[in-house]
Amino acid sequence: MKIDFHSHVKLAKNSDFSMDNFRDIIKEAREQGLTALTITEHFNTSNFLMIYDTLDEYYEYKSDYYDVEGLKIFTGMEVNIPGDYHILLIGNVVNIRRIREGLNGYEEKDAFISLDKLFELCDSSDILIILAHPFRHDPLCNIKPELLEKFNAFDLNGKDLFEYGIEEMTDKVMELGKKCDIPVITGSDSHQYLQLGSLMTIFDKECETISEIKNEIKAGRYEIFISPCLNIKVKAARIIKGFLKPQLEAQSTNN
Repeated sequence: MKIDFHSHVKLAKNSDFSMDNFRDIIKEAREQGLTALTITEHFNTSNFLMIYDTLDEYYEYKSDYYDVEGLKIFTGMEVNIPGDYHILLIGNVVNIRRIREGLNGYEEKDAFISLDKLFELCDSSDILIILAHPFRHDPLCNIKPELLEKFNAFDLNGKDLFEYGIEEMTDKVMELGKKCDIPVITGSDSHQYLQLGSLMTIFDKECETISEIKNEIKAGRYEIFISPCLNIKVKAARIIKGFLKPQLEAQSTNN
């Protein structure tokens, strides 16, 4: 299974979810050789639950993923916590919906949920919990060691590899993983679909459930692929996003 663990299906938080854009995402994912994708849209994006309401209308949900013409779309979200850290939660859509409801009231920066409370919110569910781009806003990653150890994985992030250097950031995240004994997986962090394929995690096994994915990650039965075209992909996606984002936000405001 070739999967991207960090992807978005909206260009901006204030834009509307579009099935046309989603179909373009699926097409590009296929062309890049991905067989699975996780939706980790920002939890405080406008109309978050509408994304999954819409997908429910179009696609069958099997085990822990939507079957989109053979491509597995696992469900999740990206949650902000104090300190400018972001946490990826990936799980069955029922659990993701429940956790999102539990985050009502925590949407604004001065009210973000604490990491320990977020772990408590996830405790009763089988959730894959990933620390996203651990060094983006904090070069020292000052999360308490006892909390770092609770993560299932750390995110080697396509945007950060572009911003800070592929070799430098890869070494930094891998070193953190080794220090904490936490596996490192990959996420493109795509908001525009041309960024897909910039890097991926390749499993020997075709996983159907979050539990299977967690087991494979823990056992280390996977490898990381970084595209030689990563910088071009991220730069192209950024340019297009910058062009389209104001238009989409204006359309959403008018609607």
